[in-house]
Amino acid sequence: MNAIVLAGEKKGEKANAIENKALLKINDKYMIDYVLDSLRKVPQIDKIAVVGDEEQLSGAIANKVDYIIQGTDSIIENIMIALDCFTGDKEILLLTCDIPMITHEALEHFIKNAREKNADLCYSIVEKSLNDERYPEVKRTYAKLKEGEFTGGNVFYFNPEIKERCRDFADQMLKFRKSPAKMAGILGFVFLIKLALGILTIDAIKKKCDKLLNINAAVVISPYPEIGNDVDKISDIEFVKKYL
Repeated sequence: MNAIVLAGEKKGEKANAIENKALLKINDKYMIDYVLDSLRKVPQIDKIAVVGDEEQLSGAIANKVDYIIQGTDSIIENIMIALDCFTGDKEILLLTCDIPMITHEALEHFIKNAREKNADLCYSIVEKSLNDERYPEVKRTYAKLKEGEFTGGNVFYFNPEIKERCRDFADQMLKFRKSPAKMAGILGFVFLIKLALGILTIDAIKKKCDKLLNINAAVVISPYPEIGNDVDKISDIEFVKKYL
């Protein structure tokens, strides 16, 4: 299978004077290098495409990847552009460049479990108790579900054949993410109320995705918290430096 790494134009730590977050230096190594090095150790991965600032990335990682693609301001559009490199593929691993603590073991576990679920789309999540135990200093956003509290990972597995079915939905969810009323129009008030009360189940979320997108969705609860520990703030950079 092939992999797509999103390395967009988000600004990182200003002291580094590099706009491209992927090229932030962490212990004298680019953040994206940690991700690519782990990817290259995964036996299931063949080719790697990176989407971002083509000029900056080419000078830093050209010898580590198969394709470097000029990105846009749209996450969804960047995924679509990258998929043109892998026409005919039935499975793609999608991940972001800002998870430098990711390990090949975490990726192999996710791929194995996603394949076993025979899903069109699979998302990774991590339980709060595991993150708190392993990395107590990390502050993450968690969703309270009936099964426990979970945070989302930055790794996805999907069949490119579903891309058109999911494109409009993904665009709407990103557009309306700060408007509960508009999100309710898509997901339903009962669904959002249950989510707010913490009584929604993982299976209910899966079934909602299945119905809205006409796909077979799945979730992998990862035992590797590194899959979701992304670098967004200055404090995150200081944190990951201790473990890399």
